[in-house]
Amino acid sequence: MSPTDTSTGPHLESLDAGVRALLLFSSREIVTVTAVARELGLSRSTAYRILNTLKNCGMVALGPKGRGYYTGPALVDMARPLGMDIEARARLRPVLDDAMYRTGETVHVAALLGSQVLLFDGRESDNPLRASLRVGYLRPAHSVSAGKLLLSRLIPEQILTLYPEEQLLRFTPTTTATRTQLLQELADLKEQDHAVNLQEIEPGVNGVSVILEGRTWRDRIALVASVPSDRSDRGSLKGTKDQLLESRRLLIRRPH
Repeated sequence: MSPTDTSTGPHLESLDAGVRALLLFSSREIVTVTAVARELGLSRSTAYRILNTLKNCGMVALGPKGRGYYTGPALVDMARPLGMDIEARARLRPVLDDAMYRTGETVHVAALLGSQVLLFDGRESDNPLRASLRVGYLRPAHSVSAGKLLLSRLIPEQILTLYPEEQLLRFTPTTTATRTQLLQELADLKEQDHAVNLQEIEPGVNGVSVILEGRTWRDRIALVASVPSDRSDRGSLKGTKDQLLESRRLLIRRPH
């Protein structure tokens, strides 16, 4: 929704104005009282009260020397995915080690960042024929198994926001080509415990993912195994999936 869209239906005008002012921060480094007044059609005094209220809540922060407002700590924290800090990596390490041992394949843990997936930790197989380790890489979510599995837990309206265009970027002949196709795939995945990728992001590499943990979009993490296509297909990847689920038990049984 654009900050200048006209609201419809029952709503609180003051809250509506505050939300619309907050949306300005999604596309600007600094927002001023003048900008809020102009964009929202408000008086400067009303614009100031809105920004000051947001500041008191920690959503925005007053800039150096009191000039303009920047994204505040509360807003930054809300936008930051959870589960990728040093403590979380230490907790996930036994799962990664076990998954690599069980599957004999290169494994990663992945989190959703908008329409991208970040592979934020992993273990590389010692198999002579193996997929390479890609820690720190971003991958388009619509083209990898972890991305599709994490996207499938969102509602359609969220998917439409992440993918405003019908045509999707393709990397191989098997990459999901359209948003319509993606929505159908995600609907099919919604109740499944795994997702499979057959050379959609990289020729010669297949993948299978399971949800590792997380109750919300911010803290969901996927565990993924990457397997050379020369020795994997949809059927064998289901066996790899079963091994990933066994490794996941290490996390479920962790002491509280």
